[in-house]
Amino acid sequence: MRRKGLIVLGAVAVLFILISLQSCKPTPEKGLLRAYFSAISMKDTTTMSKMAIEPASIDAASWQIVSVSEEKIDPTNLVEQGKAELEFKKKLEEHVGPVMDAEDALYGAQEEQKAARTGGAKAAAKKKVDEMQAKFDQEREVHRQLQRDYNEAKAAAQKERDISIFSLDARDIPNIMDLTGTVHTKDVDVKITGKDGQAQTYRFNLRRYELKDEAANLARRGRWIIVKYEPVA
Repeated sequence: MRRKGLIVLGAVAVLFILISLQSCKPTPEKGLLRAYFSAISMKDTTTMSKMAIEPASIDAASWQIVSVSEEKIDPTNLVEQGKAELEFKKKLEEHVGPVMDAEDALYGAQEEQKAARTGGAKAAAKKKVDEMQAKFDQEREVHRQLQRDYNEAKAAAQKERDISIFSLDARDIPNIMDLTGTVHTKDVDVKITGKDGQAQTYRFNLRRYELKDEAANLARRGRWIIVKYEPVA
């Protein structure tokens, strides 16, 4: 009976040690935020800019992590965004011809209107000009929408490209939009007390990438970075 009791006590002790070790295990968000707030306290914007996409100073006399979300792992969409940018660019370029054709047709109709002499010819020419003007306006609006779509796709791809390269701590990776892998994200709520004693909770969005260059058979493991942070309402 005594032996059984010792075994139980031993198992409990081992479990306690494991839990203690787990609780003492450093987490990436703690290390990252500790370094970031240290840089803030020293007004070291250079160091801050190496950890955050959009570094900004915060009035922080002290800080404390309130909660950490579960780490979310999703497939990256670098390839998809790269393709979307190219597709919208192709559509935009292909539509240059229809716009120019509509503009030429409008110009031709306007010249015919200038050359018209009789009342009937002038009326017919004006009707044609109105039709060609409507057609040109329509094609021009389509082109403007294609331009907006391309600009949005290009901006989204550039943003994802910049964030992934920042996480990989690389100056440039020419084929970054061809790499596949996973993106890891988590939200960390931090209670920040300012020098005036007022407390405000901020939510920090952290992200890192794990990418694979299939052609070169090269794995690229990114570091955790701060993508953005904002006050929690």
